[in-house]
Amino acid sequence: MYTKFYQKKVIESMKWALIVGSSGDIGSEVARDLASQGWSIYLHYFKNREKNDELCSVLRQAHPKQDFIQMQCDLNNKKELDMMINQLFGLDAVVFAQGTTCYGLFHDLKFAALNSMLSMQLTAPLYLLQKVEEKLSRNHFGRIVFIGSVYGGAGSAMEVGYSTIKGALSSFAAAYSKEIGSLGITINVIAPGAVNTQMNSLFSEKEKNQVNEAIPLGRFAATTEISYWVQALLDERASYLTGETIYVTGGWLK
Repeated sequence: MYTKFYQKKVIESMKWALIVGSSGDIGSEVARDLASQGWSIYLHYFKNREKNDELCSVLRQAHPKQDFIQMQCDLNNKKELDMMINQLFGLDAVVFAQGTTCYGLFHDLKFAALNSMLSMQLTAPLYLLQKVEEKLSRNHFGRIVFIGSVYGGAGSAMEVGYSTIKGALSSFAAAYSKEIGSLGITINVIAPGAVNTQMNSLFSEKEKNQVNEAIPLGRFAATTEISYWVQALLDERASYLTGETIYVTGGWLK
């Protein structure tokens, strides 16, 4: 009994971030960068356990005085989501880095696929925030960051569902920021353009070169260039920025 109480107090005294989708390219980069700044991290993943295990091992070796806790959860399963939420003690920041898309014409998009995207990228994150709002407000310092997309503002043919969801995140951040500002919590969206991630590996080299030609900076972003802005938003000096969508696109589209 005493041991559990002591462990809980130790966890609550640390600076903790939950990274949803930590096994993804951007999520794992964010985890490495935050760990280097002294954060302890809840590392959420769904299917990619091997990559999450590797990430967790590397972080524990590099930062032995911090804690890294893996949390497996299907965001489309409310029971699993509730179980994950109940395992969170101290919490100062939540970074939503999970995401997937469906390519094709909107009229061909199946209901199940659309519903799955909505649940994983919109419904589940909003529900999670309802449940952790009190935890984020305890120290009058709370940070919420969504990894959105330039398509949330500009829109994209062949990815209408994905564009709609990312646009909704920006609308949510603008509205929710007005409710939680007095609690010391900020919420913002980082909206990347084209990034070198596994999700974009579907494109051929020819297609990537065509996109590069349309980007004023002439290339896809590195994941480190997206993680940089997450770090900036989690800094204490970023406490006056909230409800915003920051487009990190190399000048492309937006």
